[in-house]
Amino acid sequence: MKPAAFRYHAPKTVDEAVALLAEVAPLDGRVLAGGQSLVPTMAFRLAKPAHLVDINGVEALDRLAVTNGKLVIGACVRHATFHRPVCHGPLGQLLSEVVRHIAHYPIRNRGTFCGSLANADPASEWALVLAALDGEVVAKSVQGERVIAASEFFKGIMTTALRDDELLVKAQLPLLAPDTRCGFYEFNRRAGDFALAAALAAYRLEDGKIVEPRLALGGVESTPRRIAEAEGVLAGAEPSDKVFRAAAAAAAAAVDPLEDSVNSAEFRRDLVLAVARRALERAAA
Repeated sequence: MKPAAFRYHAPKTVDEAVALLAEVAPLDGRVLAGGQSLVPTMAFRLAKPAHLVDINGVEALDRLAVTNGKLVIGACVRHATFHRPVCHGPLGQLLSEVVRHIAHYPIRNRGTFCGSLANADPASEWALVLAALDGEVVAKSVQGERVIAASEFFKGIMTTALRDDELLVKAQLPLLAPDTRCGFYEFNRRAGDFALAAALAAYRLEDGKIVEPRLALGGVESTPRRIAEAEGVLAGAEPSDKVFRAAAAAAAAAVDPLEDSVNSAEFRRDLVLAVARRALERAAA
């Protein structure tokens, strides 16, 4: 099929894009960045936006920089940018590991980091990263800018705190301490499929004991989030198989899993036991 008719807009500046969005958002206007989620739904006419605001020509949105201890990722930065570390230290290495799990190579060459956040699929790897690291996004409208923490940004399946007239202009991730250990693991039935469950673990060691633990899950519930119960098990403990299994069990007990016609809630809960433990093991390794 082919998309329904729409009007195409190609702003060249952020201010122009925001002004256009303010005008067309009430008329079912949508933002086009990577288009890897929007365009297929338009082709099947599951989405019929009357206006498309294409931000690919806005040079200011295609920037990546380290500023004030944060990695700042513009709205048009592609997944493929992260195939190699984009910053020194554990964060750059972590992002390069995670990106290999996102769909397939052609999609990574077009899709965007921030577009994945705005789409808010529960299985999004970048959404999990933002939640695990307590990142934030910056949204802009004609009323001004606002910074939204990851814990407040994701509201449900394909739902965020963005208003219709707001443009997600950038995401910000805190740089990790040089001695931070990170591990990522996801389960899917075929390479490139959406994850049925994914986990990201990060922690530091002081005197052989875990400090500043982070364990977050994606693809399990309607939004990605850190699991405080599992982090409580890890804090102050020495890394070991016993501790990692206990943390994974705490995570499995804490979640309220999604279910569908193929995958039951209990199946996803069982997956949590595996992905959480393996993410912790990879961090330890």
